[in-house]
Amino acid sequence: MRETTLSAHEAAEAEGQPRLNRRQAAKIRTRQKVLDAARALFAERGYDAATIRDIAKGAGMSTGAVFANFQDKAELFECVFAEEMGGLLQDIQTAAGHEGRVAERLAEGLTAGYHRSLEHLPLMQAMIARSWFQPEAADERSRTFVKPIIEAIIAVLQAGIREGELRQDLDQLVMGRMIWDVFVANFRYAAYDHWGIEELTPHIRKQLDLILSSQLARQ
Repeated sequence: MRETTLSAHEAAEAEGQPRLNRRQAAKIRTRQKVLDAARALFAERGYDAATIRDIAKGAGMSTGAVFANFQDKAELFECVFAEEMGGLLQDIQTAAGHEGRVAERLAEGLTAGYHRSLEHLPLMQAMIARSWFQPEAADERSRTFVKPIIEAIIAVLQAGIREGELRQDLDQLVMGRMIWDVFVANFRYAAYDHWGIEELTPHIRKQLDLILSSQLARQ
């Protein structure tokens, strides 16, 4: 279930910004309404089958109102992607935010990510597919949305280094990216082999054990 979003006024105040006037607040609400409708449709149909017309219908407004807030479907999808990566980051950090072995913490964090994303697998499939077929500028923006998740993974690795579980010379960036890539690659099993959380959980745990086994400080 998605978290309740703050009102436009509350969001502005939380960030230390001045209160918005009615017109500004209405524009933000309209934009979020379009985003919510787009997210639901992308999650149901994927990217290609979702149309601006259907997104506008889902938001209860005209296509003109959609285009007044977003340039095209690609920009809409990018905004949905950014929101999804933000939610995924929160889930992973919360589940991995305890003391314990690195592999266990990462497994719990990534499993929480699977719990979130399996609820709308077509959306994740669309995100993965479009990551291969988008302009370079769009790819760079997408990487900025993923970067905090990789940094969260690296933070767990750093804790393992400090506690003497992992080697001091571990290449943190390479390892963090590798773990993220493995996490994403497993969605193929969910999409084509119909794996659920029961299959993905032990699979990612075995993968993490194998990935980290050569980096243990005591062998």
